[in-house]
Amino acid sequence: MLDTARIRSRFPALGATHGGRPIVYADAPGGTQVPDSVIEAVAGWYRDGISNTHGAFPRSEATDRLIADAREAAADLLGTSAERIVFGQNATSLLFHLARAFARTIGPGDEVVVTSLDHDANVRPWLVAAADAGATARRVDVRDDDVTLDTDSLDAVLSDRTKLVAVTMASNAVGTITPVREVIARAHAVGALVVVDAVHAAQHLPVEMDASGADIAAVSAYKFFGPHVGMLAVRRELLEAWTPDRVRPAAERGPERWETGTQNHEGLAGTIAVIEYLADLGRTDGDPSDGTRRAAVAAAYRAIAQHERALAARFLEGVARLPHIELVGIADPGRVDERTPTFAIRCDGREPLEVAKQLADRGIWTWDGHYYAIELFERLGLLDTGGAVRIGFCHYHSLQEVERVLAALGELG
Repeated sequence: MLDTARIRSRFPALGATHGGRPIVYADAPGGTQVPDSVIEAVAGWYRDGISNTHGAFPRSEATDRLIADAREAAADLLGTSAERIVFGQNATSLLFHLARAFARTIGPGDEVVVTSLDHDANVRPWLVAAADAGATARRVDVRDDDVTLDTDSLDAVLSDRTKLVAVTMASNAVGTITPVREVIARAHAVGALVVVDAVHAAQHLPVEMDASGADIAAVSAYKFFGPHVGMLAVRRELLEAWTPDRVRPAAERGPERWETGTQNHEGLAGTIAVIEYLADLGRTDGDPSDGTRRAAVAAAYRAIAQHERALAARFLEGVARLPHIELVGIADPGRVDERTPTFAIRCDGREPLEVAKQLADRGIWTWDGHYYAIELFERLGLLDTGGAVRIGFCHYHSLQEVERVLAALGELG
């Protein structure tokens, strides 16, 4: 298990209280808290002076180096190379940007595939692209019993007309981890590209873009302990062949041609810092295979997974004893490897917003609603009744906090 006391000491916000009680930030799937080194990196970039790129003076040259360093760090996080990394406001904006370019490459008779498990950021851009091009959209379903991806449904919609498959690596709503490599292999077998939404997954799992064979992967740093910066890793051939919407003075080649306007340089400083934080975690609590930052990040995720399995198993065991709580998704503690510690619950027929407020009164902060997983909650018949309460843990949570959440849920019975 991770040394959660040491880890939590790095996160200033985790020491906060509300109404005299320590806060349990069980809203991690919506965005995590950040360690001290990330805060210092962002503040330090402002403190040392800011300047735009490509100037003939030292601070501007420092900005150019920062962007290059951020690409290298992001590549180490995502398991790819720096020339594939594109930065932007957030994953949603970047995916819409990319989808507009993709739409120019398809037409009537072509098909795109989305899933009922995904966040709308990896659904709507591709539906709009298909509609703009006169192409057809198809959907992959989920299984009713455990809300996992129905791979038989995937096979049913794939054909030689399929040009792109968009799939989540892990559901931000119910925690399901998808068999993403299997999806990629099946899609590539019919000649389709694959877009992997790894925004939720990157808090818990290594992305490993090149090893998985993904053509495009999206993450947002604020979901894995960093600032509000979006990132895409895109196969270089696509970055060169597709045509982005851009202003005329923008770069002609490379990932820069996809980055619209001045980037969030202080956010990039924080992004480097959070990837270094993960690497340090891998060095202290993991077993890196070599001395590289990429190996250290991979070791961090192995250590995180071991810790989070214990959190998830305890929550699942505890919530199964609460008859007034209904869990949506994988409920078997023996299947914790198939899910992240993100749980969607319904409480005794009550409105999720009411339950979230009652938990907040107890110092436990959660989300209610659909969390932009609109297709999923509509498929489950929960969209019109308030969605669900989402409880999410990550590596800085302790077993004691899980017990506290379970106790609070018990009080609602």
